[in-house]
Amino acid sequence: MSQPRLGEGAAVVRGGSDSFWDRITAYYKAGQQNAALREEVEIARIRLAEAEAVEQENIRLKGLLGLSVTETEPVAVARLVGSSSTSSRRFAYLGAGRDDGVEIGMSVRSARGVVGRVLEVSRSSSRILLLTDSESVLPVRRATDETVAFAEGRGDGLLRIRLINLGINPLEVGDIFLTSGAGGYYRPGVAVAILSEKTNDGGIARLIADPSATDFVSVEPLWQPEAVESADTPIELELAE
Repeated sequence: MSQPRLGEGAAVVRGGSDSFWDRITAYYKAGQQNAALREEVEIARIRLAEAEAVEQENIRLKGLLGLSVTETEPVAVARLVGSSSTSSRRFAYLGAGRDDGVEIGMSVRSARGVVGRVLEVSRSSSRILLLTDSESVLPVRRATDETVAFAEGRGDGLLRIRLINLGINPLEVGDIFLTSGAGGYYRPGVAVAILSEKTNDGGIARLIADPSATDFVSVEPLWQPEAVESADTPIELELAE
C-alpha cells in the first residue's frame, strides 16, 4: 500500500483550511446582506405608512373642503453641517440661508422623515431646532387611524408621545407616527417616529430620521403660513383689531 506523499498531505490541509475560511466569509457576508435587507424593509414600511396617510388626508380634505393635497416643492436642498448635543438642547446647522429662500419656521426633512424646523437664519446658513430638543413640540397622529398626540423632545435623542385624549391607551409598540398638519409648520403625512415603549399617557418613541445619520436635507415652505402668523400674534393685538 502506497504512503501519501508530503505534498498531498499539505494540499489536504490547505483545502480544509480554505473551506473553513470560505464558510466564515460567507457567514459574515450573509449577515451584512440581512442587515441591508432589514433596512430596506423598514424604509419600505415607512413609505407605505406615508402613502396611506396621504391617501387618508386626500379623502378627508376632498370631503370637507373640496381640496386635494399636492407634493410640496422644496425651498432648498442642503447639507447638515453640524449638530449640538450639549445639555437638553438639540440643534443642527444647515448650509443654506436667507439667500436661498430659507425662512424661520420652515420644516426640515431628510429622505426618511422630519428632522426639525428652522429656528434662526443668516444669509448663507441656518440653525435648526431638532425634534428631540426639549423645547420642541410637534402635533402628530398615528399612521393607521386618527389617534392624535404631541411628540415632545426629551433632550436625550428620544421623543415622548403624549396623547391628547386621555383614557385607555390604544397605542402599541411599533406604531408609526406622522405629522398631522396642525399648527401650520409641517405638512401632514410625513414620517416622524416609531413607538418603542408604551406608557400610561402615550409612549416613548425613536426618531425615524436620525440627524446624526443624515447628510442632505430639504427645506419645505410653511404648510399654513396664516395659521403660524395667527398663533404668533398676541391675543391682545387680536382683540384690538
